[in-house]
Amino acid sequence: MGSHTRRQWSVLASSTFAFTVCFAIWMMFAVIGIPIKKTLDLNETQFGLLAATPVLTGSLIRLPLGMWTDKYGGRMVYFILMLSTVVPIWLIGEATQYWQFLVLGLFVGLAGGSFSVGIAYVARWFPKSRQGMAMGVFGAGNSGAAVTKFVAPALVLAFGWAMVPKVYAAAMLVTALLFWFFSYHDKTHVVPGSVSMRDQLQALKDPIVWKLCQYYSIVFGGYVALSLWMTKYYITEYGFDLRIAALLAACFSLPGGVLRAIGGWISDRYGAHPVTWWVMLISWVCLFFLSYPQTDLIIKTAKGDVMMHIGLNAWAFTVLMFVMGVAWAVGKASVFKYISDDYSHNIGVISGIVGLAGGMGGFLLPVMFGALVDITGVNSTVFMLMWGITLVSLLWMYWTEIVPARAARGELAMAPGLTQRA
Repeated sequence: MGSHTRRQWSVLASSTFAFTVCFAIWMMFAVIGIPIKKTLDLNETQFGLLAATPVLTGSLIRLPLGMWTDKYGGRMVYFILMLSTVVPIWLIGEATQYWQFLVLGLFVGLAGGSFSVGIAYVARWFPKSRQGMAMGVFGAGNSGAAVTKFVAPALVLAFGWAMVPKVYAAAMLVTALLFWFFSYHDKTHVVPGSVSMRDQLQALKDPIVWKLCQYYSIVFGGYVALSLWMTKYYITEYGFDLRIAALLAACFSLPGGVLRAIGGWISDRYGAHPVTWWVMLISWVCLFFLSYPQTDLIIKTAKGDVMMHIGLNAWAFTVLMFVMGVAWAVGKASVFKYISDDYSHNIGVISGIVGLAGGMGGFLLPVMFGALVDITGVNSTVFMLMWGITLVSLLWMYWTEIVPARAARGELAMAPGLTQRA
């Protein structure tokens, strides 16, 4: 028992550390993309595409990686995945053309697929009653987005942006080796080979899976998108330099990653549905205030014109982003609590599908952010878009979970023996 417990925690620790490094590398263009944008004279849409390109492959690869994890085990898949990214990461420092950054970004994006490997790998080492906690701790590796905002600006200012991918390539190689030495393989965690890809993909016919994809496209896809976008947002909206902008952006990224472990514990204690509902509601309120653009009003009065300014200052904006980061950290864990509760027999496939949807949100949203800003010139349109998407999730959850639950309680109250006594 002692040996098994030691292996459990060793797997969790090594996997979480590896995921943190992978996520930091996945978010690399959030910082180095800014000097690259200036050098190549990119517009907002081109910057959005540059920042989001790694997210595309990291998303698309999640489903096959989840299936391979079920079939071959997480340790080998995780290790090979990390090694495959080392050379492309290094080569980014040598790129000079926009198309070169995009192509290399696609290969570097494989690091983002580590989530669907690690989440299934870690979950199977723990009993169902503690899987929410274990997956939450692993998911705290999302804090790699904040790590990049602390490390990359310092490297950019000291050595230039080209040093960042070289340092990250070395970090990925060391991380892969450490993971291999401190992780374990358990044959009982592997789905029998008789399960075909066609059988695994039957999960796509389940409407509940698609609903979870919608939830995750906000709490994870939105988190990835805003983590990529916020450093530049602080620079363009409030005029901060790169170092201060990255530090303030980390006020959203850091709690959005680290507190996922607490979200796992809360989800184990109170259940996936009520936790996710409150996450969506809090997010919707925060996004309402974040959406309002900086506005100057001229009010005609009997004593003359009165100027009034409406808009969030940098500190109020940061507080709202922090609150939303906390909410999304909890939400990322609660969505995967749904999966561990209802799909424990094929958690790799389901986590791959849901993770793919979340990752695609992280890819599409920055591109849409850039297009909206190019079209309107209003920075806060990025939050208007997120507000509308969150509203869709709230309505979907209300009609498919809350209304049926109320109806079921009503039927139970009218059942024989449960009616009110005269």
